[in-house]
Amino acid sequence: MNSREITQRGRRLCAATVPILAFLCLTSCETLRHRFTRPEPNWQSKVGQLQYRGPKTSLIGEVLVRYSNRGDFELTFSKGPGVTLLLVQQDDKFVRVSGPLARGSWSGPPEQTPIRLRGWTSLRELLLRSKSETLIRQTVGSERFVFAF
Repeated sequence: MNSREITQRGRRLCAATVPILAFLCLTSCETLRHRFTRPEPNWQSKVGQLQYRGPKTSLIGEVLVRYSNRGDFELTFSKGPGVTLLLVQQDDKFVRVSGPLARGSWSGPPEQTPIRLRGWTSLRELLLRSKSETLIRQTVGSERFVFAF
């Protein structure tokens, strides 16, 4: 291969790579830039138990739900002190789910939530609507959530 062929090959590779890199940068910018509002003293909090039943998992653990008047939302599902199973942070435009039950983490616009996490991201609306209730149930597909506050 002579230097002219190498140069042409490099240009073709660059021409193919630049649009892919640009796409990746643009689609991940929102993920990197989004900052959730940190819980403040005026946020409402509820502590209780959550019974979760999924296709292959059944768990009962502690749940902490916090939310603001603007609709900022945070749910922490844990099993004993220091063992967080799932953390959901959500507002009107963005959601982040992380922990072993999420199989890692995912973040993005709520309407793009992967199927495996849709039950968890549906809880924001349910819990914000049911602020004064002590027993709350939700079924999404094959997942069942029962909250006792």
